[in-house]
Amino acid sequence: MEKLNQLSEVYFLNHSLVTQNLNKGFKVYGETLIDFEGKEYRVWDPRRSKLAAAVLNGLESLELNIDSKVLYLGASTGTTASHISDILSQGIIYCVEFSPRMMRELLRVCENRYNMMPLLEDATKPQKYLNLLEKVDVVYADVAQPQQSDLFMQNMRLSMKKEGKGLIMIKSRSIDVTKKPAKVFKEEEKKLKTSGFRVLEKIKLSPYEKDHLALLVEFSF
Repeated sequence: MEKLNQLSEVYFLNHSLVTQNLNKGFKVYGETLIDFEGKEYRVWDPRRSKLAAAVLNGLESLELNIDSKVLYLGASTGTTASHISDILSQGIIYCVEFSPRMMRELLRVCENRYNMMPLLEDATKPQKYLNLLEKVDVVYADVAQPQQSDLFMQNMRLSMKKEGKGLIMIKSRSIDVTKKPAKVFKEEEKKLKTSGFRVLEKIKLSPYEKDHLALLVEFSF
């Protein structure tokens, strides 16, 4: 088993990316479970998780430690959030999801994970849930809407610690389907930079995800 240096508690095992299962014996999305030296690990599928795809494609500077606090915008049914939960065994992940249908699935995951807090809220209105969370180390955004970078920046400004980082999964087709993805990515990166954010890494998610780019940023307070 090989440990990844950039992320606490993330490993390569049997040629797969894995995290140690926080809820032993239980699967979240039908993933494979592997027993190794008395511990159970969950295979982290890069075709089901954009964060796994970014890690496999070279993401290096994101820091997720066992006691980190994470704000996840667009948590959906909890696939990626559950793997972050595995990593944050002494931390917490605030899972913001707007869809009641997705929230019902997310709640099933959170029921068995003490470090996941589900929030049925609109990520474009962080003022409504800021009083429910502490300042966070990481803001993670995976939201399919045209103003995805705007809500990402707003949440970072309001909820992040000064030394924190943000990771956004830019979905070009959700922003403007008439433009080439490369042009959309360039425009979104420029928007972040002109708003005071420093881009630390740019990671394309192909072949796992089409027309997606991961941007890791920090904010100059």
